[in-house]
Amino acid sequence: MVFRSKNFCIVLSSPSGAGKTSISKMLLTKDKSLSLSVSCTTRPRRKGEINRKDYFFISEEQFNDSLKKNKFIESASVFGFKYGTLKETVNNFFLKKKDVLFDIDWQGYQQLKQSNMDVVGIFILPPNKKELIKRLRNRGRDTHDEMKKRMNLVQDEISHFPEYDYVIINKDLKECVDSIVNIIKSERLKKTRLINLTNFVNKFRD
Repeated sequence: MVFRSKNFCIVLSSPSGAGKTSISKMLLTKDKSLSLSVSCTTRPRRKGEINRKDYFFISEEQFNDSLKKNKFIESASVFGFKYGTLKETVNNFFLKKKDVLFDIDWQGYQQLKQSNMDVVGIFILPPNKKELIKRLRNRGRDTHDEMKKRMNLVQDEISHFPEYDYVIINKDLKECVDSIVNIIKSERLKKTRLINLTNFVNKFRD
């Protein structure tokens, strides 16, 4: 008998440059039961980004309208732009029996925890500050001022790691991804999530 697990949310959070976007992409390749939650944002689209795949790029007016209508599970303001996850997006994945992967910050994670969603939080740390600066520079998409803003926020972002269920240091990308795959597998086997476990056990009483 194969046990089916109740679907849940997996949140990846980290300081900018710690690697959570690369980790998310690899997780989706390794685990076909995962789907990525695509957020809405008011920030301009960067070169190479695709609307509805990387983000739903919407206007400030559209965002505020959705916010007033309570369409978001979570929302936050980061670097002057707004981000939010639509309830409809997550519910549609659950209907397809998918677990939902979130690439969001600690603000969004706190809001998800306060909702009625089943949430597992994983915080990704860089090996050290020097490596974090190197990774931010290598990705080459931030201006000098943006880099400075991101580094100024690092300490505040890292201070929230105790709120998460798991903490992983991303020293080696493959090892980091493998660790998260194992976490997700273990979470699916928790007795509170196994839908048909009680019926299975009851058969031994007949």
